[in-house]
Amino acid sequence: MKPSTILVLLLALGSVAAHAAPAAPLPADRIVAVVNSEAITQLELNSRLAQVERQLTSQKVQLPPHDVLERQILERMIVDQAQAQFAKDSGIQVTDIEVEAAIQRIADGNRMNAREFRIALEKDGVAWNKFREEIRQEMTFSRLREREVESRLVVSDSEVDNYLDSAAHANSSQSVLLAHIILRVPEQADSAKVAGIRSRAEQALQQVRGGEDFGRVAASYSDAPDGLTGGVIDWRPVDRLPGPYIEAVRNLKPGEISPLIRTSAGFHIVKLVDRRGGDQELKSLKQTRARHILIKVNEVVSDAEARRKLESLKERLDNGADFAELARVNSTDLSAPKGGDLGWLYEGDTVPEFERAMNALKVGEISAPVRSPFGWHLIQVQERRTEDASPERRRQVARQALRERKSDEAYQDWLSQLRDRAYVEYHLDDR
Repeated sequence: MKPSTILVLLLALGSVAAHAAPAAPLPADRIVAVVNSEAITQLELNSRLAQVERQLTSQKVQLPPHDVLERQILERMIVDQAQAQFAKDSGIQVTDIEVEAAIQRIADGNRMNAREFRIALEKDGVAWNKFREEIRQEMTFSRLREREVESRLVVSDSEVDNYLDSAAHANSSQSVLLAHIILRVPEQADSAKVAGIRSRAEQALQQVRGGEDFGRVAASYSDAPDGLTGGVIDWRPVDRLPGPYIEAVRNLKPGEISPLIRTSAGFHIVKLVDRRGGDQELKSLKQTRARHILIKVNEVVSDAEARRKLESLKERLDNGADFAELARVNSTDLSAPKGGDLGWLYEGDTVPEFERAMNALKVGEISAPVRSPFGWHLIQVQERRTEDASPERRRQVARQALRERKSDEAYQDWLSQLRDRAYVEYHLDDR
């Protein structure tokens, strides 16, 4: 049980004893579930419920009945609690410096400084300390997924050969926007349990095919992490989708919904929201030649200091200073001796924050300071070209596509196993 939870309960019990009068405990103090040795309280559940309701409302998703949404959120919190305990036991930690850097990147993405971002959040009713801990948890879970799932994925040479020989990669330039619902089947479920879950999945399918709002049904039924946000999977290349989803959307038109899909994780329903791009075999790839100046953030150089230094360098560059010379003198990257030259970059060669900023630049243009996990960058695009992909590069791209395709399925399987191993007591109905 959490120390904070114990303290709340002791205070509540102490108050009752002191007055020697019977009184029902406040709902906020009540335990609604126990996961292994730790409690989830009504206060925590209510806070998460309010947050999800605000998010669904902002997305214009119809809210499910209160009791249905409450149970869905509690189940999601149970899975989160199991992950948090596993991460703690495994020694995974995220430092305050890393959290602050992540928040700064989010603020930059919203074109705000850290202070403006905090004010905006608090104006929307989001407590700053709570937001920081949610970011810490998200980063912790990401590292947990990387260590327990991503690092163990294996893509064999024969799988790459089959991918390149098949028609699957012919749609590599096509992307789709999906929404989905997953009803998890426990690993040791007997036939009666599976039949019951299938029945619920068929109910969900009947509702969305009958015109019910897909996001509302996802929030009511889905066990996927994104279920409480409408089940939307953002734009993704077709060849990066899980295998069963590729087959499901192959013949769907935008707005159409797949039949029920059975996988090792459970039952799935997929809706094709939209698709874009055309059929193009992986023969040519876009490349960008870029250079940068990097100021790393560490115990000596703060985030604010690194940004201020680059703002000063940017001003000098705008007034005609030589980029290569400033990179050689100031950059803390291994590319500094080469004037910051990174050579020709393919899509995916750099981290997303860097790549997004680089792709937004015109040839010759220099970016404003850009934050990435490595620190702060000034980026200049020197050239762009489209080249025939070498056999080695085609295999590399194919291997990455297969890894991404396997990743979601493997993560869902891992979460299911973690949830099944957890000892859970429910007390939601003890009222």
